[in-house]
Parts: sequence; structure tokens; C-alpha cells
Amino acid sequence: MTIHNKLTITTAQSGNPPPPQKYRGFSTVNANNQNFALYDFELIKQDILNHFYVRQGERLMQPAFGSIIWTLLFEPLTPEIQNLILQNVNEVFNYDPRVQASNILITPYDQGIQIECKLTYLPYNIQQNLQLKFDQQNGLLTG
Repeated sequence: MTIHNKLTITTAQSGNPPPPQKYRGFSTVNANNQNFALYDFELIKQDILNHFYVRQGERLMQPAFGSIIWTLLFEPLTPEIQNLILQNVNEVFNYDPRVQASNILITPYDQGIQIECKLTYLPYNIQQNLQLKFDQQNGLLTG
């Protein structure tokens, strides 16, 4: 008997919503964590941050993956540069179907570029204000 003969597939009854999706993963970014496991929207947020950490062109076999902000960090924040960054930020958020970003605001700050937006985690219908600071000396700071 093969394994596919032993599998049973059940479907949700009509009128009962399916259970929410569970996302599981791990991250070693926070050294203070005793457990590296991440779940649900915390994992989704870390996936988004990881996408921003990658400089566009660094990922093997995926030259369009990543953020152009690291390349433009030392350039003056002209309207053209802001539009390029806005397009790239939208691409990063649209890459992950679990989130939707709105009210994206790109502004200069002391040592770099700040991005603020409202992020909706679609599977959970949770909204969170996200603030990312791309700092010339310290890298990516979240707030």
C-alpha cells in the first residue's frame, strides 16, 4: 500500500470558517531571544525586514530581489530619488502576499532615509505602523 492511500483529506464544513493560517519559522537576529522560533505576524514582519536588509542584486539568481535604498542612501533625496525608493518599497511589500502597505511616507532624517507606513497583515487583519530608518552609520533601524 502506498502512502497516498493512507491520507485522509477533510474540508471545512459550510458555514464554518477555515482555521487561520499558522506561519512558523525562525530568526537569529535578536540575540536576547532564548527561543529562535517566530510565529504568525512576527515571522511575516521579520520576512519583510529581511527583504529590506538585502541590497538589490546581492541575491544569487534573483537580481531584482532586495532594496535599492542601500545604493541611494548617500544621494540627495530629490523627488526623482524619492519616486525610485517609493517604487522599490512598493515592490518589496507586494512581493509578500501576506501584507498590504498603505500611507507610505519617505522622508530624510539626520543620517539617512526614513520610511513610514501602515502595514496590514492580511491573514490576521492586524494593522501596525511600521517605521524603518536606513541609517548611513548604523544600518537598518526599526521603530
